[in-house]
Amino acid sequence: MFFLRVHSVDAESPVDPETVFSAPQSQNPKFSERRGVLHLFRTASQSSLPNSNSLSSHLFIVAVPNYLSFDDFIRFCGPHHLDQFHRLLFIRNDGMEDRYSVLIEFVDQLAADGFHSNFDGKKFSPGEAEICHILFLISVEYSECEEVAGTPPAGFTEIPTCPVCLERLDPDTSGILTTLCDHSFQCPCVSKWTYLSCQVCRFCQQQDEKPTCFICGTLDDVWVCMICGFVGCGRYKEGHAIRHWKDTQHCYSLDFRTQQIWDYVGDNYVHRLNQDQSKTDSKSEEMRFRCMSQEGDCGTCECHEDLEVSGAFFNSKVEAYYESLLVEAKSKAESSISEAVEKATTSGMLDIQNELEKCTEERNAVAEVNRNLIKNQETWRKKVKEAEEREAASIKSTDERILDLEEQIRDIRIFLEAQKTIEKMSDSNGIKEGTVLPMMAHEQSSPAKSKRNKKSGRRRP
Repeated sequence: MFFLRVHSVDAESPVDPETVFSAPQSQNPKFSERRGVLHLFRTASQSSLPNSNSLSSHLFIVAVPNYLSFDDFIRFCGPHHLDQFHRLLFIRNDGMEDRYSVLIEFVDQLAADGFHSNFDGKKFSPGEAEICHILFLISVEYSECEEVAGTPPAGFTEIPTCPVCLERLDPDTSGILTTLCDHSFQCPCVSKWTYLSCQVCRFCQQQDEKPTCFICGTLDDVWVCMICGFVGCGRYKEGHAIRHWKDTQHCYSLDFRTQQIWDYVGDNYVHRLNQDQSKTDSKSEEMRFRCMSQEGDCGTCECHEDLEVSGAFFNSKVEAYYESLLVEAKSKAESSISEAVEKATTSGMLDIQNELEKCTEERNAVAEVNRNLIKNQETWRKKVKEAEEREAASIKSTDERILDLEEQIRDIRIFLEAQKTIEKMSDSNGIKEGTVLPMMAHEQSSPAKSKRNKKSGRRRP
């Protein structure tokens, strides 16, 4: 079900009878007009498609093209339904000069059901593209405060009031069954709306100028708010689109590149899958709705088999679509993983190469130090050997001098003893005319002593 809130720009006023001359004068007091900004909300927890529990006597025609005057619209409805109108309000959405909306209150539920069944999905004009989209309303409120009018009630989310944007959404979200096409880029039926006052549609038609994020200016991963036309980048960039949803509660965002629509509240895609599927689904839903309206049990009527076939076709389309999404997601994931692995491998190889070069430099430095140490070792080894040889020669020379000195001391001692002996014997006659002979004890002297004797040139007495 839907809830409508109007931010009133001016007060409601009766329609000039001269502008609706097709209706009897007695009907004119039922017609009035108002200017304001429309905010359309839907229940967030259940499907928006009409069912036996959600119908009401209030109908809302989302958009009537501006080339259709009030009188033309009355002619479109036909004289049969005029008596069933309890009240009809033409609402000029402020700033939307290419269309207006219509709010109709019927005398009873049956009259509203009949009008919805006859006109929902019908073209306003055979030669034009615009379709009459009718929604059941549970309530209508008017507010002079813009902030109050744009705040969703508890359990509701705001949806676009642009008919083209509504047709982009799936039936469960928009409540719209019949569409002519998927409204892709450069769609001719979109250009039928004279002024293209919807900013989302204007972005989709102007491919030469790609929209940029209103905050950071990026061109990549751009999303357009379906409610107000705010352009923000995706969550894998700076995340300005999701921040906009958190700030405004505008939960539907269109991917500019793929034309897919994301629902931040439901956390899933809510765009219409394709036109063939939509037509099949439309047939099924219309049959089901009519069966429920008349008998309440679709299994007892002849359209039951058609519903089963259509349902199977619809399910196969859905499965194929989501399988393609899974394949695409898997491919993207594998590509991302491959890129990440390649990046990590390249980075790891660079780190290893740098570490290897560093180790090589350290090894060369250690080798140079080792060579210097070996060279110094040889030099010091020679110096030590020379010092040892000098020390050995010095010790040998010292030993020889010591022996020589000992020999000289011994010779001096013997000489002194001989002198004393001679002095003691100087008074006796025993040595008169005596002969001095060499001492036998010293006849066999050592080679060293002989050598010293030769050197000194001394003679023994």
